[in-house]
Amino acid sequence: MGLLLKISIPLLGAALAFYFYSAPENFSEEMLRGKRVIVTGASSGIGEQMAYHLARMEAHLLLTARTEAKLQKVVERCLELGAASARYISGSMDSPTLPKEVVREAENTWGGLDMLILNHIGYLDFNFFNGDIGQVRQLMEINFLSYVAMATSALPMLKESEGSIVVVSSMAGKTGAPFIAPYSATKFALDGFFSSLRQEFIMDKVNVSITLCILGYINTENAVRAISHVIRDTPAPKEECALEIIRSGALRRRELHYPPWIVSSMLLIRDIAPELLESIIRNSYHVENVRR
Repeated sequence: MGLLLKISIPLLGAALAFYFYSAPENFSEEMLRGKRVIVTGASSGIGEQMAYHLARMEAHLLLTARTEAKLQKVVERCLELGAASARYISGSMDSPTLPKEVVREAENTWGGLDMLILNHIGYLDFNFFNGDIGQVRQLMEINFLSYVAMATSALPMLKESEGSIVVVSSMAGKTGAPFIAPYSATKFALDGFFSSLRQEFIMDKVNVSITLCILGYINTENAVRAISHVIRDTPAPKEECALEIIRSGALRRRELHYPPWIVSSMLLIRDIAPELLESIIRNSYHVENVRR
């Protein structure tokens, strides 16, 4: 029975993922042509790849991240790829003023906004929780409060355009995982806030979509560097992940699961056998490689 459960649940999850997330939904790159899009965390990883996809789709881009030199190169590449326009603002999202500055730049430049893609994150060591409350506070500022601040500032323009908010989150915001307790807390907070906000939009007849992107292990440079020595899984490609995020936002989906078969299977197991999922997660780590 136990073996049957381990086999059948992932297969069922994969089938559900295929049905809900892989079926064609009439996505066209034309849907993004000329759209005004903010992408945060755009200097590397998934954010950089989203910027390149959007550039090929001829969108107007406003990119932000911490490292100015990297942002400059990404903007140059976006213009080469065909972006309708591309500009950037550099800075750290632990600044309480940066979220409003970025949104104000979009308003001053374009006079409106069609899509807000919130993708930036603050990092922490992949390790046992050491009791550093200051680190938790800083991570909440970057990974959660700045998301709320940007969405709040952008909402008047998004209401006018009947646009979209895309929130890049993680399986760590759906189920607890060891060694990332503060990070996981910020992702749970994102899920709670934006899921609640979506309900309010529906009740208030606000035609702004909210897409939560629940991601697994992706082969970004930062993720691979942080956990490749500890986790047994093979990461999924960031280029495909970035495109799926854009598609999901354009199609105004409620949630994206990527990789679909893995994430959907894990969420199904969580709902019917949470202790089994926790055991699977614990057994997926090389604990001996975690530095205390």
